[in-house]
Amino acid sequence: MGHNHGHDHTHGANKKALMISFIITTGYMIIEAIGGFLTNSLALLSDAGHMLSDSVSLGVGLVAFILGERLANYSKTYGYKRFEILAALFNGVTLVLIALYIFYEAYHRFINPPEVASTGMLIIAIVGLLVNILVAWILMRGDTKDNLNLRAAFLHVIGDMLGSVGAIIAALLIIFYGFGWADPLASVIVAVLVLISGWRVAKDSVHVLMEGTPKNVVMNDIITTFENIPDIESIHDLHVWSITSGQNALSCHAVVNENLSIKECQVLLRKVEHELEHKGIGHVTIQIENSDHPHEDKLMCQHDQGLDNHTHKH
Repeated sequence: MGHNHGHDHTHGANKKALMISFIITTGYMIIEAIGGFLTNSLALLSDAGHMLSDSVSLGVGLVAFILGERLANYSKTYGYKRFEILAALFNGVTLVLIALYIFYEAYHRFINPPEVASTGMLIIAIVGLLVNILVAWILMRGDTKDNLNLRAAFLHVIGDMLGSVGAIIAALLIIFYGFGWADPLASVIVAVLVLISGWRVAKDSVHVLMEGTPKNVVMNDIITTFENIPDIESIHDLHVWSITSGQNALSCHAVVNENLSIKECQVLLRKVEHELEHKGIGHVTIQIENSDHPHEDKLMCQHDQGLDNHTHKH
Protein backbone atom coordinates (compact mmCIF):
# COMPACT_ATOMS: atom_id res chain seq x y z
CA MET A 1 0.00 0.00 0.00
CA GLY A 2 2.92 2.32 0.79
CA HIS A 3 4.23 1.93 -2.77
CA ASN A 4 0.84 2.78 -4.30
CA HIS A 5 0.46 5.77 -1.98
CA GLY A 6 3.88 7.01 -3.08
CA HIS A 7 2.95 6.59 -6.74
CA ASP A 8 -0.37 8.42 -6.25
CA HIS A 9 1.42 11.28 -4.47
CA THR A 10 3.97 11.58 -7.33
CA HIS A 11 1.15 11.41 -9.89
CA GLY A 12 -0.70 14.26 -8.13
CA ALA A 13 2.46 16.39 -7.94
CA ASN A 14 3.15 15.76 -11.64
CA LYS A 15 -0.39 16.77 -12.63
CA LYS A 16 -0.23 19.95 -10.55
CA ALA A 17 3.17 20.86 -12.08
CA LEU A 18 1.76 20.39 -15.59
CA MET A 19 -1.36 22.46 -14.86
CA ILE A 20 0.56 25.46 -13.44
CA SER A 21 3.10 25.26 -16.28
CA PHE A 22 0.31 25.10 -18.89
CA ILE A 23 -1.39 28.26 -17.53
CA ILE A 24 1.89 30.25 -17.34
CA THR A 25 3.15 29.12 -20.77
CA THR A 26 -0.16 29.76 -22.56
CA GLY A 27 -0.47 33.21 -20.97
CA TYR A 28 3.03 34.29 -21.97
CA MET A 29 2.70 32.76 -25.47
CA ILE A 30 -0.21 35.19 -26.14
CA ILE A 31 1.85 38.15 -24.81
CA GLU A 32 4.86 37.15 -26.94
CA ALA A 33 2.74 36.76 -30.09
CA ILE A 34 1.28 40.28 -29.57
CA GLY A 35 4.82 41.59 -28.91
CA GLY A 36 6.03 39.94 -32.12
CA PHE A 37 3.35 41.72 -34.16
CA LEU A 38 4.03 45.11 -32.48
CA THR A 39 7.82 44.96 -32.96
CA ASN A 40 7.52 43.32 -36.42
CA SER A 41 9.93 40.65 -35.09
CA LEU A 42 9.86 37.36 -36.97
CA ALA A 43 12.17 35.88 -34.29
CA LEU A 44 9.63 36.59 -31.55
CA LEU A 45 6.76 35.25 -33.64
CA SER A 46 8.80 32.07 -34.24
CA ASP A 47 9.49 31.83 -30.50
CA ALA A 48 5.77 32.34 -29.83
CA GLY A 49 5.11 29.48 -32.25
CA HIS A 50 7.58 27.38 -30.30
CA MET A 51 5.79 28.33 -27.07
CA LEU A 52 2.50 27.33 -28.73
CA SER A 53 3.98 23.86 -29.19
CA ASP A 54 4.98 23.93 -25.49
CA SER A 55 1.44 24.89 -24.59
CA VAL A 56 -0.04 22.09 -26.73
CA SER A 57 2.51 19.65 -25.25
CA LEU A 58 1.61 20.62 -21.68
CA GLY A 59 -2.13 20.58 -22.48
CA VAL A 60 -1.95 17.10 -24.04
CA GLY A 61 0.15 15.93 -21.07
CA LEU A 62 -2.47 17.25 -18.67
CA VAL A 63 -5.26 15.45 -20.56
CA ALA A 64 -3.10 12.29 -20.44
CA PHE A 65 -2.83 12.49 -16.64
CA ILE A 66 -6.58 13.09 -16.26
CA LEU A 67 -7.43 10.20 -18.62
CA GLY A 68 -4.84 8.03 -16.85
CA GLU A 69 -6.81 8.41 -13.61
CA ARG A 70 -9.87 6.74 -15.12
CA LEU A 71 -10.41 3.28 -13.67
CA ALA A 72 -9.87 0.07 -15.62
CA ASN A 73 -12.97 -1.52 -17.17
CA TYR A 74 -13.87 -4.56 -19.29
CA SER A 75 -12.94 -2.61 -22.42
CA LYS A 76 -9.62 -1.21 -21.11
CA THR A 77 -8.35 -3.71 -18.52
CA TYR A 78 -5.24 -1.62 -17.77
CA GLY A 79 -7.29 1.59 -17.65
CA TYR A 80 -6.12 4.61 -19.67
CA LYS A 81 -2.58 4.89 -18.30
CA ARG A 82 -0.98 4.06 -21.67
CA PHE A 83 -2.45 7.30 -23.11
CA GLU A 84 0.36 9.03 -21.21
CA ILE A 85 2.89 7.26 -23.48
CA LEU A 86 0.90 8.20 -26.61
CA ALA A 87 1.03 11.83 -25.42
CA ALA A 88 4.82 11.57 -24.95
CA LEU A 89 5.16 10.13 -28.48
CA PHE A 90 3.06 13.01 -29.85
CA ASN A 91 5.32 15.48 -28.02
CA GLY A 92 8.51 13.83 -29.30
CA VAL A 93 7.31 13.87 -32.92
CA THR A 94 6.20 17.51 -32.50
CA LEU A 95 9.69 18.46 -31.28
CA VAL A 96 11.27 16.82 -34.35
CA LEU A 97 8.85 18.66 -36.71
CA ILE A 98 9.53 21.99 -34.94
CA ALA A 99 13.29 21.46 -35.33
CA LEU A 100 12.90 20.77 -39.06
CA TYR A 101 10.74 23.89 -39.45
CA ILE A 102 13.36 26.02 -37.63
CA PHE A 103 16.03 24.70 -40.07
CA TYR A 104 13.78 25.67 -42.98
CA GLU A 105 13.15 29.19 -41.59
CA ALA A 106 16.83 29.69 -40.72
CA TYR A 107 17.89 28.84 -44.30
CA HIS A 108 15.66 31.64 -45.66
CA ARG A 109 16.89 34.09 -43.03
CA PHE A 110 20.54 33.43 -43.88
CA ILE A 111 19.77 34.33 -47.51
CA ASN A 112 17.62 37.36 -46.68
CA PRO A 113 17.88 38.54 -43.02
CA PRO A 114 14.63 40.32 -42.01
CA GLU A 115 14.52 43.82 -40.46
CA VAL A 116 13.95 43.41 -36.71
CA ALA A 117 12.95 45.92 -34.01
CA SER A 118 15.84 44.66 -31.88
CA THR A 119 15.23 46.60 -28.61
CA GLY A 120 11.64 45.37 -28.28
CA MET A 121 12.82 41.90 -29.28
CA LEU A 122 15.48 41.97 -26.51
CA ILE A 123 13.02 43.01 -23.76
CA ILE A 124 10.41 40.39 -24.71
CA ALA A 125 13.09 37.66 -25.13
CA ILE A 126 14.47 38.40 -21.60
CA VAL A 127 10.98 38.18 -20.07
CA GLY A 128 10.43 34.98 -22.10
CA LEU A 129 13.62 33.47 -20.66
CA LEU A 130 12.51 34.26 -17.09
CA VAL A 131 9.08 32.70 -17.75
CA ASN A 132 10.71 29.55 -19.20
CA ILE A 133 13.08 29.27 -16.21
CA LEU A 134 10.06 29.47 -13.87
CA VAL A 135 8.16 26.79 -15.83
CA ALA A 136 11.24 24.52 -16.02
CA TRP A 137 11.70 24.86 -12.23
CA ILE A 138 8.03 23.92 -11.63
CA LEU A 139 8.34 20.86 -13.91
CA MET A 140 11.66 19.81 -12.33
CA ARG A 141 9.88 19.47 -9.01
CA GLY A 142 7.84 16.69 -10.63
CA ASP A 143 9.14 13.26 -11.71
CA THR A 144 11.04 14.19 -14.91
CA LYS A 145 13.40 11.19 -14.54
CA ASP A 146 10.91 8.30 -14.70
CA ASN A 147 7.79 9.95 -16.14
CA LEU A 148 8.06 10.06 -19.94
CA ASN A 149 5.18 12.47 -20.37
CA LEU A 150 6.54 15.02 -17.88
CA ARG A 151 10.02 14.62 -19.36
CA ALA A 152 8.69 15.40 -22.85
CA ALA A 153 7.02 18.57 -21.56
CA PHE A 154 10.21 19.51 -19.67
CA LEU A 155 12.33 19.08 -22.82
CA HIS A 156 9.90 21.31 -24.75
CA VAL A 157 10.41 24.05 -22.16
CA ILE A 158 14.22 23.58 -22.13
CA GLY A 159 14.19 23.93 -25.93
CA ASP A 160 12.16 27.11 -25.59
CA MET A 161 14.50 28.42 -22.89
CA LEU A 162 17.42 27.95 -25.29
CA GLY A 163 15.33 29.71 -27.94
CA SER A 164 14.97 32.71 -25.61
CA VAL A 165 18.74 32.73 -24.92
CA GLY A 166 19.36 32.59 -28.68
CA ALA A 167 16.91 35.48 -29.26
CA ILE A 168 18.63 37.58 -26.53
CA ILE A 169 22.12 37.00 -28.01
CA ALA A 170 20.84 37.63 -31.53
CA ALA A 171 19.10 40.86 -30.42
CA LEU A 172 22.33 42.09 -28.76
CA LEU A 173 24.41 41.29 -31.87
CA ILE A 174 21.89 43.12 -34.08
CA ILE A 175 21.79 46.16 -31.71
CA PHE A 176 25.59 46.51 -31.30
CA TYR A 177 27.00 45.10 -34.53
CA GLY A 178 24.11 44.94 -37.02
CA PHE A 179 24.69 41.19 -37.54
CA GLY A 180 21.44 40.10 -39.24
CA TRP A 181 22.71 36.52 -39.56
CA ALA A 182 22.92 36.14 -35.73
CA ASP A 183 19.19 35.39 -35.53
CA PRO A 184 19.16 32.37 -37.92
CA LEU A 185 22.47 31.06 -36.48
CA ALA A 186 21.01 30.99 -32.94
CA SER A 187 17.91 29.26 -34.37
CA VAL A 188 20.01 26.49 -35.96
CA ILE A 189 21.86 25.75 -32.67
CA VAL A 190 18.53 25.52 -30.82
CA ALA A 191 17.02 23.36 -33.60
CA VAL A 192 19.82 20.77 -33.24
CA LEU A 193 19.18 20.48 -29.47
CA VAL A 194 15.40 20.32 -30.00
CA LEU A 195 15.85 17.60 -32.65
CA ILE A 196 17.99 15.43 -30.31
CA SER A 197 15.49 15.85 -27.44
CA GLY A 198 12.49 15.04 -29.64
CA TRP A 199 14.17 11.97 -31.14
CA ARG A 200 14.99 10.56 -27.68
CA VAL A 201 11.48 11.06 -26.30
CA ALA A 202 9.89 9.54 -29.44
CA LYS A 203 12.28 6.56 -29.32
CA ASP A 204 11.58 5.90 -25.61
CA SER A 205 7.81 6.14 -26.22
CA VAL A 206 7.95 3.65 -29.11
CA HIS A 207 10.01 1.31 -26.89
CA VAL A 208 7.20 1.32 -24.28
CA LEU A 209 4.47 0.88 -26.93
CA MET A 210 6.43 -2.08 -28.39
CA GLU A 211 6.34 -3.71 -24.91
CA GLY A 212 10.13 -3.33 -24.62
CA THR A 213 11.97 -4.20 -21.41
CA PRO A 214 11.92 -1.12 -19.10
CA LYS A 215 15.25 0.70 -18.94
CA ASN A 216 15.40 0.47 -15.14
CA VAL A 217 15.02 -3.35 -15.24
CA VAL A 218 18.04 -5.65 -15.80
CA MET A 219 16.82 -8.99 -17.19
CA ASN A 220 19.82 -10.94 -15.82
CA ASP A 221 18.94 -9.66 -12.32
CA ILE A 222 15.35 -10.86 -12.77
CA ILE A 223 16.51 -14.31 -13.94
CA THR A 224 18.99 -14.53 -11.03
CA THR A 225 16.18 -13.64 -8.58
CA PHE A 226 14.21 -16.70 -9.76
CA GLU A 227 17.32 -18.90 -9.80
CA ASN A 228 18.10 -18.03 -6.17
CA ILE A 229 14.73 -19.30 -4.91
CA PRO A 230 15.31 -23.00 -4.02
CA ASP A 231 11.88 -24.46 -4.90
CA ILE A 232 11.76 -22.93 -8.43
CA GLU A 233 13.36 -25.40 -10.88
CA SER A 234 13.09 -23.28 -14.04
CA ILE A 235 11.12 -20.47 -15.69
CA HIS A 236 9.91 -19.87 -19.25
CA ASP A 237 7.61 -17.47 -21.15
CA LEU A 238 9.26 -14.59 -19.27
CA HIS A 239 8.00 -11.13 -20.29
CA VAL A 240 8.77 -7.76 -18.67
CA TRP A 241 7.19 -4.54 -19.94
CA SER A 242 5.92 -1.09 -18.89
CA ILE A 243 2.21 -0.30 -18.57
CA THR A 244 3.12 3.39 -18.34
CA SER A 245 6.00 5.44 -16.89
CA GLY A 246 7.06 4.06 -13.51
CA GLN A 247 4.68 1.05 -13.65
CA ASN A 248 6.43 -2.15 -14.72
CA ALA A 249 4.83 -5.57 -15.12
CA LEU A 250 6.13 -9.15 -15.37
CA SER A 251 4.57 -12.44 -16.39
CA CYS A 252 6.15 -15.90 -16.59
CA HIS A 253 5.61 -19.62 -16.09
CA ALA A 254 7.55 -21.11 -13.15
CA VAL A 255 8.23 -24.85 -12.84
CA VAL A 256 8.31 -25.62 -9.11
CA ASN A 257 9.09 -28.61 -6.91
CA GLU A 258 6.11 -30.94 -7.35
CA ASN A 259 6.09 -31.82 -3.64
CA LEU A 260 5.04 -28.29 -2.65
CA SER A 261 1.58 -27.87 -1.10
CA ILE A 262 -0.84 -25.11 -2.23
CA LYS A 263 -0.03 -23.16 0.94
CA GLU A 264 3.73 -23.44 0.25
CA CYS A 265 3.16 -22.25 -3.33
CA GLN A 266 1.36 -19.18 -1.96
CA VAL A 267 4.31 -18.42 0.35
CA LEU A 268 6.66 -18.90 -2.62
CA LEU A 269 4.63 -16.46 -4.74
CA ARG A 270 4.66 -13.82 -2.01
CA LYS A 271 8.45 -14.19 -1.69
CA VAL A 272 8.91 -13.76 -5.48
CA GLU A 273 6.61 -10.71 -5.55
CA HIS A 274 8.52 -9.15 -2.64
CA GLU A 275 11.90 -9.76 -4.34
CA LEU A 276 10.67 -8.37 -7.69
CA GLU A 277 9.22 -5.24 -6.09
CA HIS A 278 12.79 -4.34 -5.06
CA LYS A 279 13.79 -4.78 -8.72
CA GLY A 280 11.27 -2.14 -9.84
CA ILE A 281 8.39 -4.47 -10.81
CA GLY A 282 5.07 -3.86 -9.07
CA HIS A 283 2.64 -5.93 -11.19
CA VAL A 284 3.54 -9.65 -11.21
CA THR A 285 1.67 -12.58 -12.79
CA ILE A 286 3.23 -16.05 -12.36
CA GLN A 287 1.76 -19.33 -13.58
CA ILE A 288 3.02 -22.16 -11.38
CA GLU A 289 3.54 -25.56 -13.07
CA ASN A 290 5.19 -28.89 -12.37
CA SER A 291 7.78 -30.47 -14.67
CA ASP A 292 5.11 -32.59 -16.46
CA HIS A 293 3.30 -29.50 -17.76
CA PRO A 294 3.84 -29.30 -21.56
CA HIS A 295 5.07 -25.94 -22.78
CA GLU A 296 7.17 -26.61 -25.90
CA ASP A 297 4.43 -25.45 -28.30
CA LYS A 298 3.41 -22.40 -26.31
CA LEU A 299 3.85 -18.93 -27.80
CA MET A 300 7.32 -17.46 -27.11
CA CYS A 301 8.76 -20.75 -25.79
CA GLN A 302 11.08 -21.15 -28.78
CA HIS A 303 12.09 -17.53 -28.39
CA ASP A 304 12.74 -18.09 -24.69
CA GLN A 305 14.91 -21.23 -25.05
CA GLY A 306 17.89 -19.01 -24.28
CA LEU A 307 16.16 -17.96 -21.07
CA ASP A 308 15.39 -21.61 -20.30
CA ASN A 309 19.09 -22.44 -20.64
CA HIS A 310 19.83 -19.68 -18.13
CA THR A 311 17.13 -20.67 -15.71
CA HIS A 312 17.16 -24.47 -15.55
CA LYS A 313 18.84 -25.67 -12.36
CA HIS A 314 21.87 -27.90 -12.92
